[in-house]
Amino acid sequence: METLWLALGAWDGLLWLAGLLLPLLLMQRGLHFELQAIFLLITRSQTAAIGIFALLFLPGVLIHELSHFLMAKLLRVRTAGFSLIPAVLPDGKLRMGFVETEQTDIVRDALIGVAPLLSGGALVAFLGLVQLGLAGLGSVFATGSEQAIWQALRQLPDQPDFWIWFYLTFTFSTTMLPSASDRRAWLPLALWVVLLVGAAALAGAGPWLLEHLAPPLNAGLRAVALVFAISLGIHLLLWVPLRLLRELIARLTHTSLRPR
Repeated sequence: METLWLALGAWDGLLWLAGLLLPLLLMQRGLHFELQAIFLLITRSQTAAIGIFALLFLPGVLIHELSHFLMAKLLRVRTAGFSLIPAVLPDGKLRMGFVETEQTDIVRDALIGVAPLLSGGALVAFLGLVQLGLAGLGSVFATGSEQAIWQALRQLPDQPDFWIWFYLTFTFSTTMLPSASDRRAWLPLALWVVLLVGAAALAGAGPWLLEHLAPPLNAGLRAVALVFAISLGIHLLLWVPLRLLRELIARLTHTSLRPR
């Protein structure tokens, strides 16, 4: 049992990441629905609702697509089209923007695909921990004092330009996740990595890999999990009032919308 706990502790970053990913995806989808529904109920126009929705997330979409573009240029991969204009795809999904790149090897494809998560995650971490003042909350929560926690939370909006940083943190956090097309090279690359690690372990390099590669890899996973935790907290904070607002508008307009 002690060995199991030690193993779990060595990969706590992976456990936190796995536990936060699905709630973040579900909350992101729910929040996007609430926003689109509110805009649609107010404007009574799908085109206007999509336009307002796209404008709201424009800073995040810009960082997302610019990350693809710059990573492609850095890796010497040719690019073609670049757009920040939203469009409804044939399957009904909303595409906020795109960058066209030539298909290359799986390593460069994977790096281009993960670029928005790297840049967006770095921005969310900096804005959340520094500009919003979340870095000091960990020690406050560790005290277990409800009064201290409540006092710390009440003081957060006193940070300079808090609501500007809050908005930017939200828009970066909700647009940083790679799309399905961004992830197309991840599975084949992951299979190659598993095969190489397995071959190294069979060759007797397993202990060396665990000693030298596992700690920095787990530290990276912890960092991503922290970004996901900040993002989830912001989405949860916004989802409740937006849901109530959508229900109020729906009752006033005698209109009902349901997420698909």
